[in-house]
Amino acid sequence: MSVKPTLVIMAAGMGSRFGGNKQIAPVDDAGHIIIDFSIYDALRAGFGKVVCVIKPEMEADFARAIGDNIARHVELRYAYQVLDRLPAGYGVPEGRQKPWGTGHAVLCALDQVEGPFAVINADDFYGAGGFRAAAEFLMAGGDVNEHAMVGYNIENTLTENGSVSRGVCAGRDGFLTDITERTTIEPREGGAAYTEDGGVSWTFIPAGTPVSMNLWAFRSGVLEAFPRMFAEFMENDVPKNPVKAEFYLPNVPKALIASGAGRVRLLNTDERWYGMTYREDAEKVRAAIMDMKARGLYPEKLWD
Repeated sequence: MSVKPTLVIMAAGMGSRFGGNKQIAPVDDAGHIIIDFSIYDALRAGFGKVVCVIKPEMEADFARAIGDNIARHVELRYAYQVLDRLPAGYGVPEGRQKPWGTGHAVLCALDQVEGPFAVINADDFYGAGGFRAAAEFLMAGGDVNEHAMVGYNIENTLTENGSVSRGVCAGRDGFLTDITERTTIEPREGGAAYTEDGGVSWTFIPAGTPVSMNLWAFRSGVLEAFPRMFAEFMENDVPKNPVKAEFYLPNVPKALIASGAGRVRLLNTDERWYGMTYREDAEKVRAAIMDMKARGLYPEKLWD
């Protein structure tokens, strides 16, 4: 019998948003926000537990807005991302206020994880197909050092309201070989294009190219990698930039691939990603949700 995987949601960045930020604005008439749909889709796909990584001071607001509804349907735990959650022998550098990054968020959740797990951002709409792909991979079992990333076709992750940053993926024989962060990507006929010189020149990216939206599926072999690589980050990177250096989640699977210590399957989905990168995106997200409800993909009230 397969073990139901855990869903880890990186939500610590939502802490300052409960005052009315666009990223926790309701996306339908029932008052749901994007994270509600992610958890609903994950439970339907077969996930058995949810761990939300938050800041300690946001727990009461988070529980009231989201957690209390969800806890009636699934085991919900909280993990706390704090600056002083560091390896033995290290301290918070003077003047450091910036969180340590998405890789550190996952590290903070690992003591709440007992088996295979997936990781998502709190404020991205991934679609049911993305969660099904991750759950099926994790529940199938297999090599503990083989992990997966759900790749979205680049044309399904863009906004007409401005540029976006995406991790553009390269693969071979169904496995991820590399991710390259492109910070300025815009839609183009037949795909997208990115610039690295302020728009002087653009490089075309064809439709169908997979990009990372931080939907990762990890087996148990990764559990030792996060603390080990974070300690290496504290030793090697923080001294060079103590106030702003960040430990990014994709750096862990990239390092496993590069060293041969692990492999990452590239799972493709045709789902469309939705997010609110720009304030003008909100109405498009709302319209898409309402359309999906009209087609019967979601009930009017998710948690009734």
